[in-house]
Amino acid sequence: MSGPGPSPGRRRRSRRRRRARVRRILLTGLVVVSVLLSAGGWVAFRGWQARAHLVNAAGLAKELSAQVLDGDVARAQRTLAALQEQAAAARGATRDPVWWAGQQAPYAGDNLAAVRQISVAVDDLARLAFPTLLRVDLASLVPKQGRLDLARLRGVSAEVAAADQAVRATAERLRQVPVDSLVAQVRDAVTALRAELDKLGELTSAADRGARLLPPLLGADGPRSYLLVSQNPAELRATGGMFGAYAVLRAEGGRVRLVKQGSSSDLRSFDPPLKIGAEAKRLWGDLPGIYPADVNLSPDFPAAAALYRDMVRRRTGTTVDGVLAVDPVVLSYLLGVVGPVTVPDGPSLAAATAVRTLLSDSYRDLDTKDQDVFFARAASGVFDTLFTKTVDPRSLLTVFSRSISERRILFWSVRSDEQRALADTRLAGQLPEKDTVPTVGVFLNDGSGAKLGYYLRFSATVTVGECHPDGRRELRLKVTVNSTAPKSGLTKSVTGLALSGDKYTARTFVSVHTPTGGAVLTGRLDGRDTAMGSGTDGRRQVAVANVETRPGQTRTLDVTVLTGQTGAGTAELVHTPTVTPWTTQVVNAPSCEQ
Repeated sequence: MSGPGPSPGRRRRSRRRRRARVRRILLTGLVVVSVLLSAGGWVAFRGWQARAHLVNAAGLAKELSAQVLDGDVARAQRTLAALQEQAAAARGATRDPVWWAGQQAPYAGDNLAAVRQISVAVDDLARLAFPTLLRVDLASLVPKQGRLDLARLRGVSAEVAAADQAVRATAERLRQVPVDSLVAQVRDAVTALRAELDKLGELTSAADRGARLLPPLLGADGPRSYLLVSQNPAELRATGGMFGAYAVLRAEGGRVRLVKQGSSSDLRSFDPPLKIGAEAKRLWGDLPGIYPADVNLSPDFPAAAALYRDMVRRRTGTTVDGVLAVDPVVLSYLLGVVGPVTVPDGPSLAAATAVRTLLSDSYRDLDTKDQDVFFARAASGVFDTLFTKTVDPRSLLTVFSRSISERRILFWSVRSDEQRALADTRLAGQLPEKDTVPTVGVFLNDGSGAKLGYYLRFSATVTVGECHPDGRRELRLKVTVNSTAPKSGLTKSVTGLALSGDKYTARTFVSVHTPTGGAVLTGRLDGRDTAMGSGTDGRRQVAVANVETRPGQTRTLDVTVLTGQTGAGTAELVHTPTVTPWTTQVVNAPSCEQ
């Protein structure tokens, strides 16, 4: 028999205590929810403020860039002040304690942290990089009255270096921001800012190197001499075109003058062949060591430049301190800045017609010996005008930036310290020893013994494909070659040796270089398996396909390669510059870790 239950009074007191606990729990819950909602609303409000300031800053940055290029310093200063105000406001909107607490939350935290990093990056650029770049007188980076002011150039070197350091440090911090978990709007903002910083970094890095290297290169510490080599893309070679005409330049105290001219045909051939690297020899035999026109069958410009320098030394007794290579497309860009140039005993050159004049009309109107002389005079005439005529510095720097970006200007120095400073730039004309992003190289060599490269058009697409269990990744490369050559009417100087069997059919050796640590899997030409030569280039595998293209025909080469051990969802494409720009595309994919 059970004992007596609690008294009615005790039951009432117990119910009151339970109701009080429930009220306290509900009240506490309401307070917590209220705080969370308030914090979320505050973060949302601050985020809206930060976004508005960042949008304003982005617009001002574009205005600033245009004003700097136009030379409107007064307006640029006012724009910079407004940009700094907006950037500081965006940074301030993302640094209060509530925002910091929000960054610790799951899901939303990563996005808030990324917005904070964007704000910090824009503010750092506005405070540390842009003011310095605005103070630098661009005119000090180009020649005036035939001479570059080396003391003035050295004077701006420290400021340019500081701006470059700020840009690179900001870019590196932004690269550390993980983007895979971000919402699309924030992820796109981070990606876009990274791309803009990469572009800005290329410019500031080039300016930094130029300010440091140009004084000694132009004879500040004693005279220097260089070979100026014209690459002829009408007869394709891996670095751009066959080495044709050359000139010897002498630089002293910032002034450059022409002292000698010649052509590859003057150097004849070498027996026994000059020594070349083992890997190049396995792919191309002794050709680069025998014929001056073949030194650049491989895409390693420093090796080709050193070989050509040695050939000139052996034949002429002239020893130079480096080799500078350009092509007719660079000359056309420069003519757009300096204006038309008259070439002795030849047609004048203008920006719109220079490429056609040099690579087409001259073969119709001049014999072979006169062509070499005309090429040499054309190159020296453009550079003489550049060093004696007053030109707009911003336009000239834009031309140089574009030409280097397209790998149409290449430079090699015999001095190891100078060459090391250039090694990771496009100016060096090399694939990197180790990829930061999986890089595919597509390089072209004429196999016709002709000048049909003027009529060839190229395109390439790299598609990032499947992930392999060992951490490697497939890349699918598609290269198309189209010939616009006529079916008749070309002179012997264009059709040349006709090694393809038909003097109007262009034979092109297409060399595909895999990413470092990679491998070639398959090769197909117009949908059919094709035989490909093979070799190596450092840690890269190389496959070489013979692509013969008749007038009006389009050929398609498909090559599948493996990367090294990387899960990256992107890739980079490097290719031989040609008469007309390539059409290229990289189709990215999610990283393998996702």
